[in-house]
Amino acid sequence: MSNYVRYERGQVNTVNYRVYLKNSQTNEFVSPFHDIPLVSNAENNIYNAVIEIPRWSNAKMEINKKEKLNPITQDVKNGKLRFVNNVFPYHGYIWNYGALPQTWEDPNTKDETTGCNGDNDPLDVCEIGSRIHERGSVVQVKVLGALGLIDEGEADWKIIGIDINDPLASKLNNIDDVDTHLPGLLDATRDWFRIYKIPTGKPANSFASDGKFFDREFALKTIKHDHESWHNLIKGGYDAEPEKKKGISLLNTTFDGSNKTTSDEALKQLNEASQDFNAQPAFIEQLPIETVHYVNRSSL
Repeated sequence: MSNYVRYERGQVNTVNYRVYLKNSQTNEFVSPFHDIPLVSNAENNIYNAVIEIPRWSNAKMEINKKEKLNPITQDVKNGKLRFVNNVFPYHGYIWNYGALPQTWEDPNTKDETTGCNGDNDPLDVCEIGSRIHERGSVVQVKVLGALGLIDEGEADWKIIGIDINDPLASKLNNIDDVDTHLPGLLDATRDWFRIYKIPTGKPANSFASDGKFFDREFALKTIKHDHESWHNLIKGGYDAEPEKKKGISLLNTTFDGSNKTTSDEALKQLNEASQDFNAQPAFIEQLPIETVHYVNRSSL
């Protein structure tokens, strides 16, 4: 059972909507970016994953790097909430999609495998188990592999993992096992990431090594690297060059230093933010789920 509970503010499908996380044992509000430990079980390489987007849903939700305590919010572009289109034969996201806490794809460092700089976000994870997880759930996952997406010129690694409580978890120990027990899912995953932006007028995405799925060992090295990048960020490794962390809130309740806050102060800040949200009109966006887009793969 997770030690973290969801705390929703605002109305779904509006710019006011927020999901904060709270540690149920300490009763403290925490940052899902900085406070939740990356590793859940070091001996067995089990990691915590923060679910931002439940399977089959369309709203593009993400840990908000800029806001204090980094709540999960819906991405906004050109003044409108973002939703991913349904591209045949898919409906929304085809896995539970989220992020690994305490990781950061450094935009100032070139990734060796993709040849691109990081995308300035926590490391993404696709949880491929059979259960649909709630937005804001913290799920323990077994890491199986990785896919090296290159998204608009940035390295955007996708870690493939499965909920340790899933019925298939004991049978999936490396990336090759996915094809054995979940045939077609890896091909669909590559295809989805390649085409999902095409209905918005963007070109198809590309991948490192022609879309190869890297194994568990490679994925673990990638996680370790991005955890070290995050550690430099949170501990002030970029203080000499503050522009490199511009726009990222480092506020947390765990690490000693100028960015640490108390639970009472965190609650105060959350309530102040909520008042600002409530002062804004809660315009509800129409969900773009009634349309299906078709893409000619042979032309890509």
